Amino acid sequence: MITNARDPLDDLPDAVAAAAFRRLVRHLRHRHDAQNIELMGLAGFCRNCLADWIREAGFDGDKLAARELIHGMPQDEWKATRQTPATEEQLARMEASVAKNRVE
Repeated sequence: MITNARDPLDDLPDAVAAAAFRRLVRHLRHRHDAQNIELMGLAGFCRNCLADWIREAGFDGDKLAARELIHGMPQDEWKATRQTPATEEQLARMEASVAKNRVE
């Protein structure tokens, strides 16, 4: 791993990064079959993480407003119409995956 080096992502123009982000969010809205628990188990992040990240980046809305923006609907509606119950196996994969996110 390279340390003390500038990340080339920092040189990506904001408009390009924003367009890619919007495409990612729209893709996730379309692919509601890709459950948050599955995303967490595989990659250690999900739609809710994206909502948290936009708030950390300066989005003025609260947590629910950020999640509505990412989900394309209120979170309660998302849960009722798109989310399936997590299995014990999915929860275990998520826990193991999220543990990899911790920087020591």
